[in-house]
Amino acid sequence: MHSDLLQSAPINGVLFDLDGLLLDTEVIYTRVSQEIVSRYGKTFDWSVKANMIGRPAMDSSRHLVETLDIPMTPEEYLEEREGLLRKYLSECKPLPGAERLIRHFHRHRIPIAIATSSSQELYEIKVRRHHSWVDLFGVVVTSDNPAVKHGKPSPDIFLVAASNLGIDASRTLVFEDAPSGLEAGKAARMRVIAVPDPNMDKSRYEGAIQVLDSLPDFDPPRFGLPAFID
Repeated sequence: MHSDLLQSAPINGVLFDLDGLLLDTEVIYTRVSQEIVSRYGKTFDWSVKANMIGRPAMDSSRHLVETLDIPMTPEEYLEEREGLLRKYLSECKPLPGAERLIRHFHRHRIPIAIATSSSQELYEIKVRRHHSWVDLFGVVVTSDNPAVKHGKPSPDIFLVAASNLGIDASRTLVFEDAPSGLEAGKAARMRVIAVPDPNMDKSRYEGAIQVLDSLPDFDPPRFGLPAFID
């Protein structure tokens, strides 16, 4: 952990990615992608997926089509994938510690926002069963927000979220599971905590001020934030 970053200006707001961090959607993305590519005798595994998570939909689709060399355009793949995702994403469940952490920050009046590479439509499907705690977020910024000109790893989405919360980037903490999200947070000059999937290479998270195995491992007082009371 980088002590110089921990000792800088106090945190006054927190931003969260969504997929693979708060909600366990990655298993659904994997199922859908494998369903499509298996028709061409291909396998969607972590050697492909590791370079897709957290990136804008078209970027990740282009990577898959080119890497697996399937006879589809990125647009065709994305259209088919989106249709299947609409069927399955409402099944997603919270990841361990997600709801507890969000309720904790809300209880202590710490501004919180979601900054997700999902479209607004898919975001609404994902959170359909989780409004009791997802609605505690003061701001939600999706990839199709007009103010977001470039997706992660560009910093746009985090800067828009911080601006909408009324907090300064240098005093913002970001939780991310994807390398592209880490790069976006760093480019925004924010402090980033990485919570990668166990299948990801941890060396890809250099630059995070902390790398956690899961959200329950987060210790708020180490960042000048209120301790858990439950």
